[in-house]
Amino acid sequence: TMGGAGHSKGFAMQLSSRGTLVAIDQDDDAIAAASVRLQGLPCKIKIAKSNFKNFDDVLDGLDIDKIDGIFFDLGVSSYQLDTPERGFWYMHDGPLDMRMDKESKKDAYYIVNRYKEEELADIIYRYGEERWSKRRAQFIVKERSEKPIETTFEVVNVIKKAIPKGARQDGPHPAKRTFQASKIELNHELEVLQDNLDTMIDLLNPGGRICIITFHSLEDRIVKTNFKRNENPCTCPSDFPVCVCGKKSNGRVITRKPILPGEQEMEENPRSKSAKLRIFERVY
Repeated sequence: TMGGAGHSKGFAMQLSSRGTLVAIDQDDDAIAAASVRLQGLPCKIKIAKSNFKNFDDVLDGLDIDKIDGIFFDLGVSSYQLDTPERGFWYMHDGPLDMRMDKESKKDAYYIVNRYKEEELADIIYRYGEERWSKRRAQFIVKERSEKPIETTFEVVNVIKKAIPKGARQDGPHPAKRTFQASKIELNHELEVLQDNLDTMIDLLNPGGRICIITFHSLEDRIVKTNFKRNENPCTCPSDFPVCVCGKKSNGRVITRKPILPGEQEMEENPRSKSAKLRIFERVY
């Protein structure tokens, strides 16, 4: 999740020549830009092209057993949003792509034009938390029966047709949640996060911390639940006087409530508005 390496550079500047920063991203453009941005810093820099689900394999390849800190920024980078050819944003017209890894064969075009109506409705509801999910799916299927839907603006126009005029006047952009759902489905974002947090915590040295910035409620819920379970994994009934399950805590939650951006940060970077930072510290 290195992205443009803004956070990575900030961390690297805090490290001495004895420190090592391992940066992971699956986007070739991000890696090329970050490789330049991270030059000339005092610490050792190791950049790996990979999905963070392969986190432990990357460390194995570098002969690293334990680490002191993990940081994830789970948002789409500004570069990806502002590059129409990547197809991530409903405010730019571009091809239906949305792939974090451009070498991946499946893209958003496939989801929009090949998924069954029930599948579309399901992902829009589950990953977009959208109450108009069935109606959106119906309109997409009807539109593509006449000709393939090829661009982001074509999707936006279909969604606007699907939503009653009164409902379009409130809340976020009408296409926001559908684009979110497509991106999550295409890149398997929630499964990767859900399946790998425990491994990441296990790789921390005592006193090491994992810090995660999420940008929507589904991600935040996964992180919050996982951190709470790692702090208190006991599965004994609440009326048991002592724990008999034998499960031991892995550490403690540092952020009982998420850290949110301040007014100045939101003014300087409006895209940070929905960001939430949660932190867990490995103690044992």
